[in-house]
Amino acid sequence: MGVPSVMVLPLLIVVFAGVYYVYNEVMRFMSKSMVLNKVVVITDAVSGMGSECARLFHAGGARLVLCGPSWDKLESLYDSLCSGSDPSKTFTPKLVLLDFSDMENISDAITEIAECYGCVDVLICNSSMKVKAPVQNLSLEMDKTVMDVNYFGPITLAKGVLPLMITRRTGQFVLVNSIQGKLALPFRTCYAASKHAVQAFFDCLRAEVEEYGISVSTISHTFINADAQDATPSKAPPTNALWAYISNMLNTHGVSPDSLAHEIVRTVNRQNREVLLAHPVPWIALYIRALLPSCFFAVVAAGVKDGAMTEQLK
Repeated sequence: MGVPSVMVLPLLIVVFAGVYYVYNEVMRFMSKSMVLNKVVVITDAVSGMGSECARLFHAGGARLVLCGPSWDKLESLYDSLCSGSDPSKTFTPKLVLLDFSDMENISDAITEIAECYGCVDVLICNSSMKVKAPVQNLSLEMDKTVMDVNYFGPITLAKGVLPLMITRRTGQFVLVNSIQGKLALPFRTCYAASKHAVQAFFDCLRAEVEEYGISVSTISHTFINADAQDATPSKAPPTNALWAYISNMLNTHGVSPDSLAHEIVRTVNRQNREVLLAHPVPWIALYIRALLPSCFFAVVAAGVKDGAMTEQLK
């Protein structure tokens, strides 16, 4: 007896749901097995995303080297990871004090990282310093500090770790970058410049180290959606209709630290070269910027001229 036509759709949904569940379980198992015993270095591990990332890699059996600018926060993260974990399945994380705004001590941190396990399988560059202000309000010292944290710090660390990877002819760099490394917005001059610079560096590095079996992955995401950001109301809605829509989309969407951390694990496992983690509006903006630059510049300029939007971004 054939299946009644009315039952076909529910059965297809059930079958699809079952296949999707099995796929997720297989990928979750593979994620754990593929990072097992790997030496994974995470910068700014004390941030929301960094700690989520550390939790996932720790549960997967990776040998973690956690870096951050605050020793107290590193120890707190260490305690949270070790409490309740199975010592037979996980490794005790190593801690390294690393502050990219202090360029003079980065070489010492690189030496300490190398001494932890003698090698590095995965370097996750996560550190970022965000600044939003009109260009005339930013000092040159602030510009330099942002460049140190977002560009010079990560590339100095990458250059320091690179010889360890070349010697073993294996390794992976993962740059966690902002979408503003591809799309510059007003009132973020030094921030966008630093993100463009570090994106270009790792794009060049990818081609240079491929012959050594080393991969380079970049993940460009929109803003990290934190509760504090969601709780801040707008002072006044922009009067320009098009910019009001774009602003609303940008301020009501984002990526959670947990989602971004899971994407990083997937990127490490699959060794994707480039990942863009964003909702449709930034995607569309990137295409408009590439294909219709005059239109893009006009829309952005309209947003700057909007008095309410300018006040909102001060």
